[in-house]
Amino acid sequence: MKNSLSFKNKPRILVFLHGTSIMHRNALGLSREKIIQQIVEGIDDSIIDFISYIPIGNVVEKLTTWQKQGAQISYLSSHFSLEDVKKDELVLKRYRFPKGLIFYRKEKNWNLPIEEAKPDILIEDNCESIGGEYQMTYPNLNLKLKSKIHSIVIKEFSGIDQLPDDIEELKKFKSLSF
Repeated sequence: MKNSLSFKNKPRILVFLHGTSIMHRNALGLSREKIIQQIVEGIDDSIIDFISYIPIGNVVEKLTTWQKQGAQISYLSSHFSLEDVKKDELVLKRYRFPKGLIFYRKEKNWNLPIEEAKPDILIEDNCESIGGEYQMTYPNLNLKLKSKIHSIVIKEFSGIDQLPDDIEELKKFKSLSF
């Protein structure tokens, strides 16, 4: 059902930030399993030092490739406060992510920022370190929104490097996490 969506223009791609595109600085060079262990055990202060987050893999290059093909890139933050979202914005600028709006929840409901962003494609991770599906965006959307969005789920902290460079292929791509 999701893969049958057609896009009149180049797609609007909404990419989740924390765990999908960026991670805490002390995760650099660690395996996914070690990073998840850091989160679960809360053993690293850099986890909450959002201003020091770093890109996962070659996310900047991948997003730039899609943008050059005409995709509109925007971002989805897990934060609830504008103050923390501004930290995300500084990280994106520091590492030269493609320009795009950052959407976030002002409440616990994911429907509102998704309705505002109007993505054709939503790329997010499986939230393994914080409880899985009930923490994810797409599974918690209403059915009307789900019917308009192609969802791509990756394993948390695995990055988006393995996703297709070509937008046409991305539109058909299935999730990698399950």
